[in-house]
Amino acid sequence: MAICSYFIYTVFTGIIGEKMATIIAIITAIIIYVLAVVILKIFSKEEIQQMPGGNKICRILEKMKIY
Repeated sequence: MAICSYFIYTVFTGIIGEKMATIIAIITAIIIYVLAVVILKIFSKEEIQQMPGGNKICRILEKMKIY
């Protein structure tokens, strides 16, 4: 996650400036983190359902055949 964020930051700094590059790098890090949590199945199905909007998230993950 950190390597991808740093790479994206360095690439975009020269193109769009430091502030926007930072925002894009942070958003990318969040996306990578969420994907890692889902793919590695860090949370059980019951824990996901307890989250706000968890039933909807769980249905989406079931349709994608992840859980």
